[in-house]
Amino acid sequence: MSVRSRLNSLERQVSIVLSIVYSLRLLGIFLLLPVFSLYASQLSGGDNRFWIGLAFGLYGLMQAACQLPLGVLSDRFGRKKIIVAGLSVFALGSFLCAFADNIFMLSIARAVQGAGAVSAAVVALLADTTRDEVRTRAMSLIGASIGLTFSGSLIIAPILDRFIGVSGVFILTGIGAILGIFLILFTIPKENTFFRQPEKMNFTAVLKNADLWRLNFGIFALHAAQMAMFVALPFVLQDLGFVKAQLWKIYFPVTVIGVILMIPAVIVGETRHKLKTVLLLSIVLLGLAQIGLASSAALIPIIIALCFYFIGLNIAEAVLPSAVSKIAPKELKGTAMGIYNTAMSLGLFSGSVIGGILLQKYQSSTVFLFCGGLMLLWFVVSLFLPQLKKAL
Repeated sequence: MSVRSRLNSLERQVSIVLSIVYSLRLLGIFLLLPVFSLYASQLSGGDNRFWIGLAFGLYGLMQAACQLPLGVLSDRFGRKKIIVAGLSVFALGSFLCAFADNIFMLSIARAVQGAGAVSAAVVALLADTTRDEVRTRAMSLIGASIGLTFSGSLIIAPILDRFIGVSGVFILTGIGAILGIFLILFTIPKENTFFRQPEKMNFTAVLKNADLWRLNFGIFALHAAQMAMFVALPFVLQDLGFVKAQLWKIYFPVTVIGVILMIPAVIVGETRHKLKTVLLLSIVLLGLAQIGLASSAALIPIIIALCFYFIGLNIAEAVLPSAVSKIAPKELKGTAMGIYNTAMSLGLFSGSVIGGILLQKYQSSTVFLFCGGLMLLWFVVSLFLPQLKKAL
């Protein structure tokens, strides 16, 4: 591996810090997945299941609503200012959630928490501070953090609930956001070393770019399938005898395998300029995983399917944002990332809703087939992406 294809010390430092900050937003959804409904049902007004679903989903809806405006503002006023402001709002919402004593206040607090939508500015900042030839490798750290945050949340959420309760989990996420603010302020260089405020902001350059919309659909499909899949999967594992406290025995090893095998795939894609091919391979793996889950209720095939899933998930999470940052105009990366992360948030919200509806009316295999259909559609859409000659 040549020196130019390696992350330098600044790129490595920024990548690690921003991966941590990016993960903080996801904790607002992932860490609460196994425990939120039972907690909300015990609050005043929690006997209304609609309000429980609304309280949980408002976070994702507010994320979707705020990603683009904050991404645009980061193009105009700088990434760090917007990230710090967003993390401050996220922290405030987390603390409000912790002290909400009824379902209506919890819903409002979740909306405030979701308004701290910093993902677009975070990814744009990472794109600003990394060279083309190492950007996908830097993005792979964020991709790995997403997979680890998701799987880790499924493992540790029941443990945290037991010792500090869901209110304690909210306080923990608020403290994490404050830690993220300090990391941004004191470990990221001054923006005038890499950020230039645009003289003219031509939004149509982003809105009319078909390749960007293909990537936006990809992140929507990826996260819609993710949420729908994990609405049904815990019940499948429960039928195999795995209670909630034992799910780490499944999630931990497949997550580790996914992260480890993602790394050589990304390196090959970079060095041989085949990142489109690598992305298509990840979609195939994700689709095969859904077919495997839909066609078998035995433990070993499910574990194999989950290995395929987490390999594909981590590759896609690394390649997609890197591709957006490469295709988008330099002065509008924050705007492009705003649209991209809006699509992600809409995928998180719609996938959980559709997964719940399908599971209520049909069997878990129907949910997995729906996810497989999304992967097939995503594969077809992605066939029209360019194979960039430079590493993304």
